[in-house]
Amino acid sequence: MDLDIHVSRFDWAGSPAGIGPGLVDLSRTAEGIGIRTLSFMDHWFQMERMAPAEDPMLEGYTALGFVAGSTETLRLRLLVGGVTYRYPGLLAKTVTTLDVVSGGRAELGIGAAWYEREHLGLGVPFPPLTTRFEMLEETLQICLQMWSDDDGPFAGEHFQLAETLCRPEPVSQPRPRILIGGGGEKKTLRLVAQYADACNFFGSPEDVAHKVDVLRRHCDDVGRDVTEIEVTGGNAGGSSPDRILARAEEYAAVGVSTMMTGPVGDEPVRYLETVCAPAMERLKDLAPAPLA
Repeated sequence: MDLDIHVSRFDWAGSPAGIGPGLVDLSRTAEGIGIRTLSFMDHWFQMERMAPAEDPMLEGYTALGFVAGSTETLRLRLLVGGVTYRYPGLLAKTVTTLDVVSGGRAELGIGAAWYEREHLGLGVPFPPLTTRFEMLEETLQICLQMWSDDDGPFAGEHFQLAETLCRPEPVSQPRPRILIGGGGEKKTLRLVAQYADACNFFGSPEDVAHKVDVLRRHCDDVGRDVTEIEVTGGNAGGSSPDRILARAEEYAAVGVSTMMTGPVGDEPVRYLETVCAPAMERLKDLAPAPLA
């Protein structure tokens, strides 16, 4: 099993001037202990369910570009980008740029978006959920076309592109991996089955097992091999390596191959060094249950 780090808060870094050095230290420590992927949230305001909206929050792709320049092997993505935040052609160009400058370490994480307050606050349109899902599918189609040999137009209901030119091409082959976030059973998981290389589920192992069953049925419907899709999710938060391993075993049993952890407490680097690092070797030997 792999362990990824998801950075959803920055208050641990102290003042704004401390965030940059703090991220360098955190990302290099994560890379050094064998963390595979670092992700940021894609928000402009901190989530109110986690902390006050006024708490520090970075723009995701700018922050990932900064981390790319400070690391060598760490994979980079948003968990997950909101479809409303960037026009699809510019999104594909942004992810491609990150992939090129990082030497092929970028992934596209994307979802239907939900945080209305930040949209209203910064003047970004926030269409109804049905429309956002339609936009999400068109965005996936546009990104895939821009990462193909087809530089021609794209004509959708919500987006029209005269050219899907994307040069330089991504370093990742055949293209950057796509992760679709969310557990909606009718729409989100259908899109995962059709377009994604990975999905992300939050919730208990029992909840994740149910989502995997739904995903399996969608894959059957579209003629996709479910084993082609990486299941990420869970929460490795714990006060000891043994606790992380116990959680990992629960999620591996339902098919999760990559579990998430986050900066815990006011000293996240120390958490990685003292809690996550001792668990890494044992995690590598933990195989997820087959999806098929």
